[in-house]
Amino acid sequence: MEKFSLINVNVIKSVAYVTIENPPVNALNAMALREMEQCIDRLNSDSSVKAVILTGSGTFFIAGADIKEFTHLFGQEELAEQAALKGQALYNKIEQSEKPIIAAINGACLGGGLELAMSCHMRIAANEAKLGLPETKLGIIPAYGGTQRLARLTNTAKALELILTGQFIDGREAEKIGLVNHSVDADQLLQKAAEIAASITQKSSLSVKAVLESVLTGIDLPLEEGLALEAKHFGKLFGTEDTKEGVTAFIEKRPAAFKDR
Repeated sequence: MEKFSLINVNVIKSVAYVTIENPPVNALNAMALREMEQCIDRLNSDSSVKAVILTGSGTFFIAGADIKEFTHLFGQEELAEQAALKGQALYNKIEQSEKPIIAAINGACLGGGLELAMSCHMRIAANEAKLGLPETKLGIIPAYGGTQRLARLTNTAKALELILTGQFIDGREAEKIGLVNHSVDADQLLQKAAEIAASITQKSSLSVKAVLESVLTGIDLPLEEGLALEAKHFGKLFGTEDTKEGVTAFIEKRPAAFKDR
């Protein structure tokens, strides 16, 4: 995979470790966002990658957007709206990725950083990590999907409390409210993420893709339509070699050897 200036990618045993490296706080400036989009596109087209772990370098996950870049938006309402839509499009692409993406939140995960983490399919946080959406302290609001995803991951009242106050919570509290899947000691963070990723890589990429689409598309559909989508994917899988192999291996009491076809 090509080299990036602010992102490091290392693939180990079908898992791509993507690390944001933009010191001192891994801010999401225009270049970082551009490279993130390119990185996601490359990973989705790389058949050797079955899962992705996204984290930050040093003691930060991502401390938010580069606020200095906001100054050119003063008095430019339409331009500001377009900037928000562009960021939302990138985060939608991450959420719609065919490869499961796990955010390993190693430190401060604020503003656009938390919005990025929420667009990932799963989140693991260090116990002492700080998570929050402090945009109202700047007189603005989260605009890369924060007002929408936080309410869906937790609940409306909790989302309003966190966004309106701009308060930070740690990894333990984030797990309690359903914002992250697990909160662990910092030295166990990548190991926990790697364990989950490794379990995924042992599955057929066809069934993994079907799960992602069934859940992420179905959740916004009426139940009847979501069930129909689930049945459609179930049917399609029975036309694949992997389903035949998985069922046969189970009957023969042996590990399945999936070939992703």
